[in-house]
Amino acid sequence: MVRRPTPPSSVTGAGAPRKDATRPLPRQDAARPPRRQVDVRAWLAGSRLSGFTAIMLALVVIAVFVLVPTIGTYVGQRQQIAALEQSVQVTKDQVADLKRQRARWDDPAYITTQARERLYFTRPGEIVYLVDDDLPTTDIPKEKAPVSGEVEATRTDWMSQLVRSVAQAGLAKTAAVGDGVTPGQGSSSGAGAGR
Repeated sequence: MVRRPTPPSSVTGAGAPRKDATRPLPRQDAARPPRRQVDVRAWLAGSRLSGFTAIMLALVVIAVFVLVPTIGTYVGQRQQIAALEQSVQVTKDQVADLKRQRARWDDPAYITTQARERLYFTRPGEIVYLVDDDLPTTDIPKEKAPVSGEVEATRTDWMSQLVRSVAQAGLAKTAAVGDGVTPGQGSSSGAGAGR
């Protein structure tokens, strides 16, 4: 072990009086304690690292590098376990709910009620009345305004226009190829030039 030098203001022997004990102390404020002078070089020289301290410090650093990833893995696995336990609990609740629903289907009155409500089954001799639009007037959806008056009202009969278009396409002598003339209109300059 390395011996550190003692600061000049400390005791030099076991029971020896201080050297400056005979001298009167200068007058100081009551709030401030007296300043001690510390030899910084002596203190730094006494704080040398021994070989054992360096080895222990290196072992601590190695332990930190080894344990930090392990602890991170442990925390991540604990989070996964907690999430899986929660999902198991949710699944158990769903299974319990399905078992309750299955138990209700063992009751004949429940089966009868479900057949009447879902499938509109009746017993022989019963009369069932189905009411359309049984919603209050506030819940009935409003009719939307038409998008366009031209789209809804047709000016010609679409069937006769379809027949006329097919007849014109079948009776046309030539088909126009990119010259700006539509089929069926005919042109005096290029109608018979391709023959």
